Amino acid sequence: MNKRFRVCDLNQPFLLPPSLQEWLPEDHLARFVADVCNELDLSAIYAEYERSDGRGLSAYHPLLLIRLLVYGYSIGVTSSRAIEKASYDNLAFRYLAANQHPDHDTIASFRQEHLESLAGLFVQALRLCSKAGLIKLGSIAIDGTKILANASTRHSVSHQKLSEQEQYWQATIERLLTEAQGRDEQEDQRFAEGRSGDGLPEELAHAQSRLERIRHAKAELEREAQKELEALAPHDHPRKRGRPRKQDGAVPTDEERQQLKKRKKKLSRARKKAQQPSRQYNFVDPDSRVMKDNGRKCFVQGYNAQIAVDSHQQVIVAAEVTQQTTDREQLVPMVNSVRANNSIENATVVADAGYWDTASLHHPALKGIRVAVSPDSQPQPPGAPLPHNAPNNEEALCMRQWLTTPAGRALYRVRKMTVEPVFGQIKEARGIRRFRLRGLQRVQSEWKLICATHNLLKLFRSGLIPPELVVSFLIFQLPSSPGVPSPRVLSDRLLNCAICHA
Repeated sequence: MNKRFRVCDLNQPFLLPPSLQEWLPEDHLARFVADVCNELDLSAIYAEYERSDGRGLSAYHPLLLIRLLVYGYSIGVTSSRAIEKASYDNLAFRYLAANQHPDHDTIASFRQEHLESLAGLFVQALRLCSKAGLIKLGSIAIDGTKILANASTRHSVSHQKLSEQEQYWQATIERLLTEAQGRDEQEDQRFAEGRSGDGLPEELAHAQSRLERIRHAKAELEREAQKELEALAPHDHPRKRGRPRKQDGAVPTDEERQQLKKRKKKLSRARKKAQQPSRQYNFVDPDSRVMKDNGRKCFVQGYNAQIAVDSHQQVIVAAEVTQQTTDREQLVPMVNSVRANNSIENATVVADAGYWDTASLHHPALKGIRVAVSPDSQPQPPGAPLPHNAPNNEEALCMRQWLTTPAGRALYRVRKMTVEPVFGQIKEARGIRRFRLRGLQRVQSEWKLICATHNLLKLFRSGLIPPELVVSFLIFQLPSSPGVPSPRVLSDRLLNCAICHA
């Protein structure tokens, strides 16, 4: 054969050990994650290790584990077992792990123990995006989406069903106690002496544990319903015959009568829930709720994840998680969350009709910013009669009139192009549709970690690097190291940084 081929012997030994820097291209995401993690403030995590006595085997470096988690969430690999497997057969993970292989228990324990610190990476990533010029805070779009909980609706039980199960297991325990007592009497007569206690029978112990869990679930639902009723009780007023009047004798307006009617309906529903709670209790993740997912057109066991997105480069500037099934009361909390991380004076906050709430529009937290929230889920033709359930107060009429102007239509059109693609990038592109952790606080921290990786991806794809990362490139990638970026690549990065901060 005249054709020559390159050697492909799998047993070919290396004259010199290979370098990790040769494994990945210069512009790979894993290299960017490594440089970013070198600049993060991890003092809170290091402080936890200083509390130990130093005995035992050497622990995996926190920086290594953070690299794996940040890169894993960036590409949609959130399972600790999947990350462990990837440290063997995925070059990017192997590069970030420095050719080490932490087991899944180590990765999962690290994420659980330092979850609050990992959630703090959201603010640090947001600061990097701000220094790179990716945030303008001129227009901010707010929206929510349903993220599945680490639980199933099959484990959610209503209060009525819990009562039935409580009666069943109570009767079962009584029957088992009667049988056990009869068995003891027979054995006493047979052996002429009392039995030494060997503990509860297995069936009886199982029945008692089930009964305790059911009673705890019932008490939790009843406590929550009673708390909701007590929150509305101060607004309750004794019923009076005739037309309601104010203290000064003036007749209430139509809007005030509608608000009073809504308050009475809400109080009536709260009283019914106090007598018979309507919410279902989930035994796997009690903090999760059964919610209607409009995208999937079905009910799911999950959480309502909220984000606020800057319209300039679709950077997430605030991220929260709520147990509320709707977005109606989330406008003010999200604005406060944005204020906690950024200065939004003279900004415009845009949200869909699910956030419309007349009382929220007058909240002091919204002072100094313009709010554009549509009172109608569907655009109303000019002159057409409003639906019977549509808001018909002064605020709604002014908002409808402003949204029909060219400026209002253009601003509200930007909302969908700003926040909806972010959900698509998280749920469709990265495949993150379910939380790995359980409990509201843990889910809240995990959601901020997910949003932090979204912002880091925006920073990576923009090519605009903050000054501290430029210094990181020069310090941690010395010219003598194999695989260092070429002078052209470094000059391009420095040029982009200079343009960004000009």
